[in-house]
Amino acid sequence: QVQLVQSGGGLVQAGGSLKLSCVASRRTTARPYDMGWFRQGPGKDREFVAGITRSGSSIYALDSVKGRFTISRDNTKKAVYLQMNNLKPEDTAVYYCAVSWDGIGYDDWGQGTQVTVSS
Repeated sequence: QVQLVQSGGGLVQAGGSLKLSCVASRRTTARPYDMGWFRQGPGKDREFVAGITRSGSSIYALDSVKGRFTISRDNTKKAVYLQMNNLKPEDTAVYYCAVSWDGIGYDDWGQGTQVTVSS
């Protein structure tokens, strides 16, 4: 099956920015339906951050990221991105990308990337 490879995590100071990327590791003619981002902070449950449909409609599930995070996708590259601005220590988490191939549920997951925001 298709593997998703993530990049773009790291350590930043509060107020800084990062852009996460997630791309298919192998060529395929299949086109993803929904793509999204999840995160899991230390000692916390995994939570849905944002999602985007094939046509580009976006949803931001967390009020805390609205206006700061922007999800986008490149259908040609089969990639999804998460631009994170004005980062806060509360954003510290492992971020996972995910893709749905049927528009029903998420099927494939990235390996996760650490985002650490210092005060």
